[in-house]
Amino acid sequence: MQESRQSSPQAGATPRGGGWLPHGFHLGTHSHPDGQLVYAAAGALATTTERGTWVAPASRVTWTPPGFDHSHRFYGRTDARLVAIPADECGGLVAYPSVFAVSPLLREALLALTGRDRRPPEAEKRLRAVVVDELGETPQQSLHLPEPRDDRLRVVTDLLRADPGRATTLAELGRAAGASERTLSRLFHADLGMSFHRWRTILRIHHALVRLTDGQSVTDTAVACGWSNPSTFIEAFSAVVGQTPGRYQAGLHCA
Repeated sequence: MQESRQSSPQAGATPRGGGWLPHGFHLGTHSHPDGQLVYAAAGALATTTERGTWVAPASRVTWTPPGFDHSHRFYGRTDARLVAIPADECGGLVAYPSVFAVSPLLREALLALTGRDRRPPEAEKRLRAVVVDELGETPQQSLHLPEPRDDRLRVVTDLLRADPGRATTLAELGRAAGASERTLSRLFHADLGMSFHRWRTILRIHHALVRLTDGQSVTDTAVACGWSNPSTFIEAFSAVVGQTPGRYQAGLHCA
């Protein structure tokens, strides 16, 4: 991998370090004995587990506790940073996969732990303690897309994933899934903890992040992802991501 700074994984080890990855690079399902933070200093990434998918632009970092099966996909040319948190240091972190906001201090600590210069083990342990302390806040759920367990819901979400911009009603999707609109609405809340509209919005935001990272315009992204006009897209994107699409794109060039 050109320009890679990532250490070579060994059997039973958790990968750590950093490296530039091409758009679409995929790490298949695997697990580690230690916890793992993955941060895109430039670009964006998606971490998927049985509990769902978390998308992390440069303002977020994904967390996977020890033993969880997971996979990663990277979008745009990504400066990927992987930090292993030894199992005995994970007590201060949540015990389930999550995504966290990246503060300026957390960003610098992650970059220091994954840079070219190696530090003595005790110095790295102190830096990891800073990271764990910065991650002590409640994880952010806004970019979490949960996975359904119900077969009827899975039919619906698979159809939506295949075409996120599709302007299909829940009643129309229900006919394909063999369930009524009322039943599906109830299942979205019971199985996924959110409404059909909310789930589809987050799915569309995931795809919008990928398109914006790839350099597409805000207007083209809005149309491709199913919004009727850019202003409603900007409003929805800002509510979920915490910044406008334009500011997010501008930040990609400054990372």
